[in-house]
Amino acid sequence: MKSWGDELLMQKNKVRKAVIPVAGFGTRLFPATKVVKKELFPIIDRDGRAKPVIIAIIEEAISAGITEVAIVVQPDDKEIFEDLLKNPPKKELLAKLSPENQEYSQYLQDLGKRITILLQEEQLGYGHAVFCAKDWVQNESFLLMLGDHIYASDIEKSCANQLLDVYEQVNQSVVSLTTTPAENLHISGCVTGVWQELNSILSVTQLYEKPTIEYAQQHLRVEGMAENDFLGIFGLYLLTPKIFDFLAEHINKNFRERGEFQLTSCLERLRQEEGMTGYVVKGKCFDTGLPDAYRQTMIDFRNF
Repeated sequence: MKSWGDELLMQKNKVRKAVIPVAGFGTRLFPATKVVKKELFPIIDRDGRAKPVIIAIIEEAISAGITEVAIVVQPDDKEIFEDLLKNPPKKELLAKLSPENQEYSQYLQDLGKRITILLQEEQLGYGHAVFCAKDWVQNESFLLMLGDHIYASDIEKSCANQLLDVYEQVNQSVVSLTTTPAENLHISGCVTGVWQELNSILSVTQLYEKPTIEYAQQHLRVEGMAENDFLGIFGLYLLTPKIFDFLAEHINKNFRERGEFQLTSCLERLRQEEGMTGYVVKGKCFDTGLPDAYRQTMIDFRNF
């Protein structure tokens, strides 16, 4: 039986907000992204419905009990996201929709009531985009989601819900993980650490963005994993608001990596100060931000 103190802790740990930065240029999908944001590319869901990637990501957040979602966009893109999430279709289009799609149109309007659209005035990197949500998040822990990854769980609980469950247990930031082969490290963040629960929960001892295979083999090995397998970041983060302090410091001091304000080095500082847990998600992550990966997502996602 839970004590009063346990109930208070659970209320304190309850995560209400998710942030989805979508203010990048989508250069890896050029020239399609010259006219369509990559987050608006279609995928086919299990019901056979063609929906923009961003809707699938928002639904993943809602599945975990998130009640408010912020999308960080470029100023020029605000109108198109508002049109998708806030405005009903034109009457002529609505009249031509099937009854099922008319119902889904209303569902989108209801979903839009949970959405706040934030602006990244200048495109200064992923870390900077996250920082643009600071005032909206306020002093709460929040779910951070990539704008070009969608997820399919192997179990009844959604991937995001699994992450939130772990956060409620450990009361510190949680990074989602998946087994990543060495040849994919150049496009992935990577962590190492000490297993608390074998092949499931890890005390993170280092985060590193896009390591070389040589660096990973020397510094990022994890006990019990195959020689060419590492723990890559799955694309979901549960972060305490302390992350904004480190992002602010990098921005104020103009500390850039590869010309931009990055997130991973601030995550490493967050780990050093507060500790961080890694969780190997029971599910699959689909990357829609690369041409071949997007093509494979179109093939696999509906049937996963």
